[in-house]
Amino acid sequence: MKLSDARKDHYRKLAKENMYRSRAVYKLSQINKSHHILKEGMKVVDIGAAPGGWLQIASKITGPHGTIIGIDLKKIEPISNVITIVGSIENKEDIINLLKIIDGKVDVVLSDLSPNVSGLWEMDQLKQIDLSKKALEFTKVVLRENGSALFKVFQGENSSDFIKELREFFINVIITKPDASRKQSSEVYVICKKYRKKKKEY
Repeated sequence: MKLSDARKDHYRKLAKENMYRSRAVYKLSQINKSHHILKEGMKVVDIGAAPGGWLQIASKITGPHGTIIGIDLKKIEPISNVITIVGSIENKEDIINLLKIIDGKVDVVLSDLSPNVSGLWEMDQLKQIDLSKKALEFTKVVLRENGSALFKVFQGENSSDFIKELREFFINVIITKPDASRKQSSEVYVICKKYRKKKKEY
């Protein structure tokens, strides 16, 4: 997207006006308005949370009795009532640290993971699916029975296999593209409800 186009972007303007950290906040807001995965008092973990837009809206929805935890490779500037750590779900030590902070199970896992885009579409898409698979493995450890998850997915090679895998662990799996997603983007979001543990996960 050209900078001139970005300046005209409705959601970018809206985010700035409402003091949200990114236009992505409206993707989660629109998804939640239709599918109600976030509710007051929930415990939520957000993977790939920088710069913190999703953390802001999740905190607003879950309220003072909710618990919001975010992890990202980049440092996230502090947000009221939100816990953040610098780390990666690809790193075992970071996962152990995150699990200690979570202290039990969560109601919702959010994953808006993207690789550092190289411009080589096939490579970027495969990397994104690989990250999403790692997010699913983490989800199987921390999500409570009947909990919900939301995964960003770049459509392309292996994305259908990943969505098929999600259907093995969630009773309801819905693919959506919120209005706030740019039309030219290949990203979709997969809403997963009613998690069922097939076997003991490690």
